[in-house]
Amino acid sequence: MAISHKLLNEGETVVVDTRTHVKALILPLLVLVVLLAVGTFAQTQWDQTLAYVVWAVVAVGIVWFVLRPVLIWATASYTFTDRRLITRSGVLVRRGHDMPLARISDIAYEFGVIDRMLGCGTLIISDASEHGQIRLHDIPQVEQTQRKVNAMLQGINNPSAGHDGT
Repeated sequence: MAISHKLLNEGETVVVDTRTHVKALILPLLVLVVLLAVGTFAQTQWDQTLAYVVWAVVAVGIVWFVLRPVLIWATASYTFTDRRLITRSGVLVRRGHDMPLARISDIAYEFGVIDRMLGCGTLIISDASEHGQIRLHDIPQVEQTQRKVNAMLQGINNPSAGHDGT
């Protein structure tokens, strides 16, 4: 989906590739509706010069409160490969974090009522480093993602898992 295959090492395969849930765009959408309503009200009810000033403020508001969050959402990705967790974010300045799966000591999830209705939640990845935890908010199908990653971790921590012992 969002990860470039150039970021993968030779023989590395993608297991889960996702971004935050579309839920992250609900607030920017509501702000867009309010800003357009304010601009339309100013256009129809106030002096033309004042309406232009209001529309200029609306345009700045749309760029900051709508376009910026949409770009942030569109450029952020979370990828689990068979070897590591890769996070990438940022529009002008790209940020990335890679964590080998072998460093992960626990993976959990949490979600509230709205998250359950929308099918998303927060994935909490723990390791033994000084950073402690990585929280990936609004992950779609968080329970399924957690199960996939747990299965991979069990395979890494117990290489004989899945073999019949012969």
